[in-house]
Amino acid sequence: MITEQDLRSAIAECQGQKNPNANTCIKLAAYYTILDHITGEQSTVKNIPVMGYSNSYLYKSESEFMKVIEGVDLDTVMQVVDELMDTLKAVQPRLYDAVMRKFE
Repeated sequence: MITEQDLRSAIAECQGQKNPNANTCIKLAAYYTILDHITGEQSTVKNIPVMGYSNSYLYKSESEFMKVIEGVDLDTVMQVVDELMDTLKAVQPRLYDAVMRKFE
């Protein structure tokens, strides 16, 4: 069984790395999630509060798209966007590549 002390030690090890990579961040997030579950408290990382899921988007726009998706579950929106991107890749590969570069 993982103890609270084991988790705190693993967290300290991850935070002590000079050049953390994506795997380090994933581990750190997992350790904090488990710690939160065990202790029943929400942790903070360097004074940044743990953020919960919200159905309100940070990006604000008055576009038709944003008006239509207002209040729609994010998973549902992402499923539709994923299908759209697959179609775009087949029909307009250059435009697909341009969109993907924006995300990178």
